Amino acid sequence: MDISGKPTAVGRLQALRARTDAMVADLAALVGVETPSEDLDACAAGAEAVAALAYEVFGEAGEVVEVEGRRHLRWRWPQAPGRPRIALVGHYDTVWPLGTLARWPFTVDEATGRASGPGCFDMKAGIVQLFHAVAALDDRGGLEILLTCDEEVGSRTSRALVEEAARGARAALVLEASADGAVKVGRKGTGMYRLDVDGRAAHAGLEPERGANALTALARVLTALEAVAAPERGTTVTATLAGAGTASNVVPAHAWAELDVRVAEPREATRVDRELRALTTGVEGTRLRISGGPRRPPMPAGAGAALHARLAVLAAELGLGPIAGVSVGGGSDGNFTAAVGCPTLDGLGAVGNGAHAEGEWVSVAAMPERAALLAQLVDDLRG
Repeated sequence: MDISGKPTAVGRLQALRARTDAMVADLAALVGVETPSEDLDACAAGAEAVAALAYEVFGEAGEVVEVEGRRHLRWRWPQAPGRPRIALVGHYDTVWPLGTLARWPFTVDEATGRASGPGCFDMKAGIVQLFHAVAALDDRGGLEILLTCDEEVGSRTSRALVEEAARGARAALVLEASADGAVKVGRKGTGMYRLDVDGRAAHAGLEPERGANALTALARVLTALEAVAAPERGTTVTATLAGAGTASNVVPAHAWAELDVRVAEPREATRVDRELRALTTGVEGTRLRISGGPRRPPMPAGAGAALHARLAVLAAELGLGPIAGVSVGGGSDGNFTAAVGCPTLDGLGAVGNGAHAEGEWVSVAAMPERAALLAQLVDDLRG
């Protein structure tokens, strides 16, 4: 304790390290409830599990904010006069379909100190760390926690809640996963598009000339994407999924593809959108339809630079090693908090690797360290 009776930074870290086994058990409980983004029933069960864990760890289950059948979770503590508001943001949905646990259960490898299981790294360990950090605080005044269930699919129903939490806050601290310990000070903006080409079916052997081949037309459109991308400016346009046709002896009457767009500059999102919508197939009898558009604006590195500098000082006080600040291509809800003008530091969650990949893992030893670091940062921001 210091002379004010508050725990010292090192004392807080020691107390949280003593909770490591409990944190691993909490992580096992959350990973054990599968929460694929597109399954509303599964996400509802996940919301119950997250709320129950919050009640167990720091005594409050929070409120359910339901939007279009999706259950987002929120905790708000009154803001004392003159004290800043701080937003703590994360999500409990994952990219893994129901049934993944049957072949890939939660495990802890004692030899490596790694916990593994679907969604453990992105980002259920971040939720566990967040809850234990909040429990370690003497004062929760002015905090708002928002945990959503559609981040992995674009945050369509939760974006307004994320922006509301960030407006007027001193900082938004995002509990996304931290690859090899680095925090995110910048993120690219994202866009998702679907290309649909309509053509005309015909027998591929008897009279192919009577058809209008949608697959051939789509192929020509896809080859034009290279001219839309601008890697030198950080802009990528990537075809990720595609399909066409109904049978091997039928000229395809329909073909489709999905595109992933990443931009480092806001104006690039506008340019890419304009140029994609100007594309044509060049194949007589076919028609191109484009749906989708920009989803997340870029999070410029400046949005998190000052917070990263403060974090580095706090990490040193805790006796932790240097923490890198990086800009990455992946998007998160930190893009939205930064876009409304809120200083944002992302990647404050689990230390590990393998997001969205089989075998994603979390460093068990780093869980209490990151929880302590988050608690210190919250206290530091509140003065």
